[in-house]
Amino acid sequence: MITKFLTIALFFGIASTISAQESTTHKSNGGIKGGYNLAAVSFDGEGETEQRHSFHVGIYGESFISEIFSIQPELSYSQQGYVITNSNGTFTQKLNYINLPLMLKAYPSQNFFLEAGPQIGLAVSHKEEYDGLFSSSQQYDPNSFDWGVNFGGGFKTDSGVSLGVRYHLGLGDLYDDGKAQNRVWQFSVGFDL
Repeated sequence: MITKFLTIALFFGIASTISAQESTTHKSNGGIKGGYNLAAVSFDGEGETEQRHSFHVGIYGESFISEIFSIQPELSYSQQGYVITNSNGTFTQKLNYINLPLMLKAYPSQNFFLEAGPQIGLAVSHKEEYDGLFSSSQQYDPNSFDWGVNFGGGFKTDSGVSLGVRYHLGLGDLYDDGKAQNRVWQFSVGFDL
């Protein structure tokens, strides 16, 4: 008896959820977002450095091109870079960018999204920090232009609050010598305005 009641209740619950999702349509919007970065660099394809903990903040505009696909350009300030620790101490390269991602988003369900797209970035500042037995005044001048691709996903409520995770795979070289490329995990919260 209880099993039949729970089965019927579950059936009606699922049916009403599907009906509500079908009647809800996505609307184009814009907003603000920000969050936490875990930034590293891959040197010569031999693995990544330690991660620099930092943040990002920016604005976005999302335009729906169909019921389930949208295009979302963004403009953001992102603190990136990397950390290297050895027996002599810790070296931290702080790289700060203005990034312009262009994301194609797909909504396989009403509130869940997947995203991918290119990104270009402009390095607006950099700083080297040495902590430990060694010290140096050597400057590591990064290239001012960076580019790569982003992959991610997340959840967006009907009220316009989104939680997202994104991975940036840098394809541009940070320095003229060697092959050093950005690798950044971003965890963000967004608010439609």
